[in-house]
Amino acid sequence: MRVLVLGAGGIGGYYGARIQAAGGDVTFLVRPGRAEQLKRDGINVFSPFGDLHLPARVETRETLNSSYDVIIVSCKAFDLDSAMDSIAPAVGKGSVILPLLNGVRHIDSLVARFGAEHVLGGVAAISVTLALNGDVQHLNKMHRFITGARGEPAPAVLAPLAQLLATAGFDFVLSNNIDQALWDKFVFLTSLAGATCTMRASVGQIMGTVAGEAFLNGLLDECAAVAAASGHTLAEAQLGAYRGQLTDKSSGLMASMLRDVEKGGPTEADHILGDMVARAKALGVATPNLCLAYSHLQAYDLRRKAG
Repeated sequence: MRVLVLGAGGIGGYYGARIQAAGGDVTFLVRPGRAEQLKRDGINVFSPFGDLHLPARVETRETLNSSYDVIIVSCKAFDLDSAMDSIAPAVGKGSVILPLLNGVRHIDSLVARFGAEHVLGGVAAISVTLALNGDVQHLNKMHRFITGARGEPAPAVLAPLAQLLATAGFDFVLSNNIDQALWDKFVFLTSLAGATCTMRASVGQIMGTVAGEAFLNGLLDECAAVAAASGHTLAEAQLGAYRGQLTDKSSGLMASMLRDVEKGGPTEADHILGDMVARAKALGVATPNLCLAYSHLQAYDLRRKAG
């Protein structure tokens, strides 16, 4: 099984390296500068679950000219159009694309471009970043990887892929309802990003403010209502677990989107909060907290683009 990983940043680099270490035939599709770095230094991962230092096989958009069995896509949502152009030569008759993007809107884009039979669902639950020297740094003790077929019959490659992923040393789940798993994460991430970006603080710090708990709970309740109206009601146990994480007074948890804001860079606000707001409006679900949080990020982006 040939596995192509688009990008060797935090998520792509981490999971790609774990799969390679388990014996997978992994190639990283990267930009020329990153390709030269990987050829020279290999892929280096620093993690509480064990470090990895591996040689890296690389391709660039200019050199990619053959199909792969599995294409793992781990780019930012605002780079998806360019990513689809880059991976197109790798998508053969039996290929599957396994996206690890945030939100749910990317699924429709991939299906429209490549066909439903080529698109799996995927969820990455991990906190990871790429250091300036190219090292992949795993920041916590969570590294869950969920995938599954979005329809029947499942692609033929899914079973051997699941066997490979189950040996890769991370917390792998083969889901029989991957769309619900996508929506579960969509609800949590939208709530977390909305709160931590608006307040520019961690969950614990937000909980220390006069209106923080009400804001956190309000965001979660609104996002869960949109999910339910969309046909993806969160299980009570899952919703309770998210509420516990989002109201933990000792938590240092914050969304990676806040790191993007603090760097002065682009964010996935339109693809996460904006998409949730648009779905809420179409379904007639009131989301005042979410609209406030999204407006805050829109204002940030308008100011950033104005210099």
